Amino acid sequence: MSNAAVHLSKATFTISAPDIRRLPEDTGIEVAFAGRSNAGKSSALNALTNQKSLARTSKTPGRTQLINVFEVSDTQRLVDLPGYGFAKVPLEMKKKWQKALGEYLEKRESLKGLVVLMDIRHPLKDLDRNLIEWAAESNLPVLALLTKSDKLSQGKASAEVLKVKKNLAPLNADIKVQAFSSLKKTGAEQANKIICDWLSTEASE
Repeated sequence: MSNAAVHLSKATFTISAPDIRRLPEDTGIEVAFAGRSNAGKSSALNALTNQKSLARTSKTPGRTQLINVFEVSDTQRLVDLPGYGFAKVPLEMKKKWQKALGEYLEKRESLKGLVVLMDIRHPLKDLDRNLIEWAAESNLPVLALLTKSDKLSQGKASAEVLKVKKNLAPLNADIKVQAFSSLKKTGAEQANKIICDWLSTEASE
């Protein structure tokens, strides 16, 4: 199994950077997490790494204003990008985050996969779609995690997943969609496997 050596539970916080110039050297492999400020990004990171407080969760969405880097090994990193689309933030600050986010996505060579988190009850808002379309054009594989799936019945959650898949099918890209719950760990195992596979890509290149 290609990802036998990758264990997300080994992730440790490395650095918070305001822009890509302060990030670790652009080598190895990175998987980035992006999503609207209220999509439950920090909780998902904690669930996937099986750590209670790796990423700081907050009752106030939009706390991730910096690029947070977590090292899984010397050459493998998880990157938590600034949350986007949160209304209660001054415009200047928003622009600064968007710039850091865009710059990272466009210039970071070690980025090998993008996890886009969306609340299963309100998926594919404009910014989410823009991000996924951008990744598709850049041939970057995407894992769309529909978070907070515990808020819906299983049938309704499955229907939402199908709807999102159908919606993204015309992009004809490497996009996986699944329901996810940090609370119940729904979808955590599948997501973990995909991310570990991405982090192991170097061997096959």
